[in-house]
Amino acid sequence: MTPAAAQSLRISRRALMATAAAAWMMPRRADATAPMAEGAPFSFDLLTDWMRARAAEPYDAPLPPDGFLGALTYDDYRNIRFRPDAARWQGPGEMFQLQAFHTGWLFGEPVQLLDVSGGTVQPMPFSTDDFRYDNGLADRVPAHASLPGVAGFRLHTPLNRPDVMDELVAFLGASYFRALGQGSAYGISARGLALNTGTGRAEEFPRFTAFYLERPAAGATEIVLSAALESESVTGAYRFVIRPGRDTEMDVTARLFFRADVEQVGVAPLTSMFLYDDTNRAAFDDYRPRVHDSNGLRLQLRGGDVLWRALNNPVTMADTWLSGDVARFGLLQRGRDFGTYQDAEAHYERRPSLEVEPLGDWGKGAVRLVELPTDLEVNDNIVAFWVPEAKGAAAGQTMEFAYRLYWGDLAAADPEAMATVIATRAGGAGVSGVKNPEDARKFVVDFAGDLLANLPEDAALAPVITLSAGEILAQSLERLDTPGVWRLVVDVTAPGEAVVELTAHLAGFGRKLSETWLYQWKHAT
Repeated sequence: MTPAAAQSLRISRRALMATAAAAWMMPRRADATAPMAEGAPFSFDLLTDWMRARAAEPYDAPLPPDGFLGALTYDDYRNIRFRPDAARWQGPGEMFQLQAFHTGWLFGEPVQLLDVSGGTVQPMPFSTDDFRYDNGLADRVPAHASLPGVAGFRLHTPLNRPDVMDELVAFLGASYFRALGQGSAYGISARGLALNTGTGRAEEFPRFTAFYLERPAAGATEIVLSAALESESVTGAYRFVIRPGRDTEMDVTARLFFRADVEQVGVAPLTSMFLYDDTNRAAFDDYRPRVHDSNGLRLQLRGGDVLWRALNNPVTMADTWLSGDVARFGLLQRGRDFGTYQDAEAHYERRPSLEVEPLGDWGKGAVRLVELPTDLEVNDNIVAFWVPEAKGAAAGQTMEFAYRLYWGDLAAADPEAMATVIATRAGGAGVSGVKNPEDARKFVVDFAGDLLANLPEDAALAPVITLSAGEILAQSLERLDTPGVWRLVVDVTAPGEAVVELTAHLAGFGRKLSETWLYQWKHAT
């Protein structure tokens, strides 16, 4: 298996491990055939009509695979890889190529791939001839056998060099997908939809059951595909327009039709991993300074304010709701130097940030951030999504959302932009050499940006700090020797098992000069 394929498998596995056991326990019936017959006309509106009609029918859950597909183990699955010479769309001038993921192991539910390049539906069949089976596995696999579908697929394009077809995007497992910007390595994932996440009810994981791919013309710089989504409570028609680049863009249209009542609908969900950084490194005996795919949630409001919620690996589940007129939100990886992580294998400095830009009017709602405790970096423990004001949906209800996803470094380029939070650190409160209070915590926040770069040490800057519980014991703000960096230090105390929500920003000269730093501290006695 190639390094890129191995990374694809690792990320998808950790995203699904928590749900796989429950999913396999549900009763299964024969899988429904992919919508629309061979040679039938295709459009996104026709797919929408089909999925609307499907919502009026009972959910038809697929059976687990049988035969050699049902017998594949984790070790077996690692020994399967797609043959590059079997990639679809290898004609002259092709800028995109398609490779498939094999069904089996955690990915037993077959997904149908269909070519609609000419405006009509044409199946894209796969067989055991399209894959390599290494380390003796080929002896257990029937030769030339047709497969009932695939687990998903990935697209390749000359993302970083004109002579190399780099992996660009992968759809694998339920409604999970990931993409890369230039120089990126896989990390954060997106999903088509999140249902009942963090509600106390069983979370539901809709899955993409079929993809309709429009083969790009020679020299094309974007690719268009549609997808059918289904679960017990919802059906959906999705359209993706994918444009690779320094920051890869995806325009997504989601049309949803609810079969049953849903307590909470999570739109444009993002899934990531945060193990530790300078706020909680003491809990991990590890040579690496930081381990995370993302270290903050950024929320940009249409009025101009920007919020930066530094991520946690909490002792118990942490839940944060941020409301306002959302212009963009996303999970970002700040810190692009190898020395920040010191991991020559995982290269966390190359993990992409991912932001969501709503297109059109989504109405009132809030961005929800759920953080789960973990002691392993293979677990995705961070999820963020937008929740409409009504939170849920009723059977028979329809919804439509359009948004743009940005994958990549997402580096700020506006010199007039507010200063950003470049580091959050935490430790025991007080000063060294004396006994300090045990019910207090010190937070150290570094702000940097062009607006602060040329200000003198005695500039009329002031921190604006709020906290929901407890009190501030001490605070200071100073300019560091590093150009443009100002450091805020705050000592906070809180009684008992208080949950403290902290915010801070820098102000001066009659204006706000930085984004707002947010942090949730759960003080436990």
